[in-house]
Amino acid sequence: MNNSLNDDGAKLRLRSHCVHMDNRGLVSITGVTDVGCFNESEAALVTECGAMVIEGSNLHILKLDLEDGQVSVEGEISALVYEDEPVKPRGSLLSRLFR
Repeated sequence: MNNSLNDDGAKLRLRSHCVHMDNRGLVSITGVTDVGCFNESEAALVTECGAMVIEGSNLHILKLDLEDGQVSVEGEISALVYEDEPVKPRGSLLSRLFR
């Protein structure tokens, strides 16, 4: 991971974005900044290169580390799609529960 300084002299984290898929059953993604939603058939991610949707069945997260920008998803993957529209942040779990 590369570090540089912003205008205020604070360190910025610059992440690269990479997608690696093994046999359409495991996808590892770097440069992930947020997870918009996730269920057994779809995962919506925000990456350094835009919003990404993973479609499939029996999907589950093997690894989620937003501090390092890494996500690994396992299941029957049928599509990886970059969206033109960004994934809308949904807020924390507690804020969604108490709407």
